[in-house]
Amino acid sequence: MTTSNENSPLVSKDDGSHTQERHPPPLIPMGLGPETNHDDDMSAPEPTHRRTTTATTVEIFGCAVNDIVVFFVLPAMFYFAVVVRVAAYVIDVAWDGGTIPTGPYRLVEAHVGGDFFSHYDFYDGPDSVGSAGHNSYVPRSRAEELGIAGVVVDNGGDDGEEEFAYMSSAATHSGPRDSIRLEGRTRFDRGLFVLDVRHMPDGCGVWPAFWLTDEARWPMNGEVDVLEGVNGQTTAKTALHTSNQCDMYAHVAPYAKTGHWEMITGIPDHFTGDPDYQTVKGADNCWTMAPHQWENEGCTVVHERNDTIGAPVNANGGGLYVLEWDPVGRYHEGLKGGYIKSWVFSPSIPQNLRDALDTAGMEDSSKRVAPDPLSWGLPYAYFAIGETTGCSADHFKHMRIVFDLAFCGTVSGNRFTRECPALAKTFNVTNEHGDNDPVSTCNAYIESNPKALEQAYWKIKGVYVYERELEHQRNKFGQG
Repeated sequence: MTTSNENSPLVSKDDGSHTQERHPPPLIPMGLGPETNHDDDMSAPEPTHRRTTTATTVEIFGCAVNDIVVFFVLPAMFYFAVVVRVAAYVIDVAWDGGTIPTGPYRLVEAHVGGDFFSHYDFYDGPDSVGSAGHNSYVPRSRAEELGIAGVVVDNGGDDGEEEFAYMSSAATHSGPRDSIRLEGRTRFDRGLFVLDVRHMPDGCGVWPAFWLTDEARWPMNGEVDVLEGVNGQTTAKTALHTSNQCDMYAHVAPYAKTGHWEMITGIPDHFTGDPDYQTVKGADNCWTMAPHQWENEGCTVVHERNDTIGAPVNANGGGLYVLEWDPVGRYHEGLKGGYIKSWVFSPSIPQNLRDALDTAGMEDSSKRVAPDPLSWGLPYAYFAIGETTGCSADHFKHMRIVFDLAFCGTVSGNRFTRECPALAKTFNVTNEHGDNDPVSTCNAYIESNPKALEQAYWKIKGVYVYERELEHQRNKFGQG
């Protein structure tokens, strides 16, 4: 028997007569819990669920270093790279200013001659619920069959023969007239829009319009009425229609435009319903539901002259209607924020604008004259949008050009008795109370197919759309 040390932990006493040798406790392989027991097999195989590591792998808090790299280090490196890129972009914009559309205007579309209708879709169906015109819009094939849409050729005098887009309407047995509504195929977020019109629809019960909108998201994406004639009016107006928080009050200086805000009175009292003629205010809130304005009136500027639309312009052989929509503004000219401006030129036209249109058809774009609105004089309408204004620029976006020719409806119809009193007396239609119904009276007049409606047609030389070139913006340090 081998002699052993009595104090050794491997030796124990048994009733004092002899000693008993003990084995040391078995080693527990890494990864196994204390319930695992291999007393009978000191060389028990390594459990299959244990992670095999290399000599360079270290475990921290139960995770291998490889896990930490995959789940923590790599994502951190990715996000750090993103932050660096974003920071670099911000610094670049702050220092270099980035590029924004503030350079010279360049022609992007010209709707002229035989190519005019290729830029538009013909809407097919009744007028919208909001307008409720006494007419139905027809597709191109039907319009051409009726002779109410097409390209006409006239003797242009010194210029020889010229092509014009022609649009009108036709009477029907059912009552509402067949008419035309064109919807542009291109969407815009800015631009200079020039309408060269030689004759526009005119007369009582007639409601033509040239405008921009995104009808699918109206009024969130805005509406701009460039030319809108009602019952033979002769004074041009420009109106904006938007969602809430688009107010021009105190944001448009009187010297920025030659026209004036349309004045409003007679709005029914909110509680009694009685017309309030004591309150008179300008229509300077573009929200369609603005308080103290008529529903969907929007912000409206009226031209200072009463010969800027309809019959007087037709008598002059037409005119130019120009809209400048610049959501950014030209910072290097000292302007803050963007704007929407409009002009009417008839019969005189600024030389720069005349040269721009005369050279628009040149194949060599370098020979085209760039329109310069700053050389034309003050616009009659000015609306402040964007930075530092009461109307953010995103109230107007994704809009397209629309032409239409409507009759009566919610505007021309409701105003028919007041603005065409002689005809209203002749075609008077009363309601159940025996009072004149202006819309029904207007409809009765239109259904009579009067000879006066022969003047209700469009004759358009062209539509020209320009956009500014990109150039460096002045940075926040005043450098650019």
